[in-house]
Amino acid sequence: MAIIIFEIIYIYTNPNKRILYMQYTKNFYEIKSNDIIFSQIEEELSYIGYYSLPTQNIAEVLSFAKTVKQKDIAIVGIGGSTLGTYAIYSFLERTNNYFKKLHFFESTDPIDIKSRIIDLNLADTLFLVISKSGTTIETISIFKYLSSLIKMNKNNCVIISENDSKLSKYANKNNMKTFDIPENVGGRFSVLSNVGLVPLSIIGVNIQELLEGAKEIKDSFFNKKEYFTEIFEKARFLVENKKRFNMNILFSYSSSLEGFNKWYVQLWGESLGKLNINGTKQSLTPIGLIGPVDQHSFLQLIIEGNRNKTITFIKIEDYEDNTVIPSNTLDGFDDLDYIDNVKFQDLIGKQADATIQSIQELNDIPYDVITIKKQNEKNIAKLMYTFQLLTSVVGKFVQIDTYNQPGVERGKVILKEKLKKNI
Repeated sequence: MAIIIFEIIYIYTNPNKRILYMQYTKNFYEIKSNDIIFSQIEEELSYIGYYSLPTQNIAEVLSFAKTVKQKDIAIVGIGGSTLGTYAIYSFLERTNNYFKKLHFFESTDPIDIKSRIIDLNLADTLFLVISKSGTTIETISIFKYLSSLIKMNKNNCVIISENDSKLSKYANKNNMKTFDIPENVGGRFSVLSNVGLVPLSIIGVNIQELLEGAKEIKDSFFNKKEYFTEIFEKARFLVENKKRFNMNILFSYSSSLEGFNKWYVQLWGESLGKLNINGTKQSLTPIGLIGPVDQHSFLQLIIEGNRNKTITFIKIEDYEDNTVIPSNTLDGFDDLDYIDNVKFQDLIGKQADATIQSIQELNDIPYDVITIKKQNEKNIAKLMYTFQLLTSVVGKFVQIDTYNQPGVERGKVILKEKLKKNI
């Protein structure tokens, strides 16, 4: 078995076919060549904004971050306005001693809202209200409630939105600081815009390293280097076998990646669950799992259930923690002494490897493996930008608009009608 090693990604491949252990007969879905798809992606560079985010000027963000005195930073937003930020924050928080803390107000669940408020000193909190449209019902509802508890003004509230939105106009009227969300950057692709950079910079995340990590992937992809090859190879397999394998599992072996899993589910589901140009329903269903917890639940379905799933395992090579399982602390467990003095980071690594081997031995479940060498800004950005590019490429292959979300709009209309009837 050949192993191709990059700084962040190891992908196990079949040495004969080099198809990510995805050895299946193609269903001959009518699909364009890689060159045609790549040229279409290159055309998107001129009008899809997330591609250019790795090279943006962040001077204003860095300058503002230095002025923030509050210890608690409350983010009011939902979906693309929070998921990417939370993914990076939760990935880095455990290995960094951030002096400030992020709090996320996403849900209209009243108990959740009140429980989060309890964790805040409202008089020493900076509120970041984030909504691309500026009229998101959940965001504005929570903002209105918080405004009833404490006076929102230029000293404790920052607005992040499109520059001509209702929310931005409100901020300008009240002399509040604003940061722009580019019109051509969709919410689920916005983590490296001001949506994520402002809050992350405030708490001490090195956002320059984030952008440099993303830029490495971008440069490799658009210069047709290693990431171009791996992204196209994976995208083509998924598309050509989408009728057989229509579920895509992310099996992440670290609790710090739970936020990333949630971000991936939104990115993949909202981008790729569409009608294509021929009116054909496209559906590559995303599933996020955490190891080893889900070894004791969902793994059974993977091993003995229908063969309709592909799996991407994500491992962390270095947790930067040497906590060891001690010996001689429990009587009567001599038969388990083989775990004594094993580092927990080695244990979870071996748990991942054992699950991967069990899948490999079945020889009928497509899988690949991503290993993150270290939990830092550059690597999480590389991972996220790789998945964004993969999403864009798959979208082109299946001939959809990757960046809209018409399927969720009807629900918004119905909600608005119902709320107006109660007035």
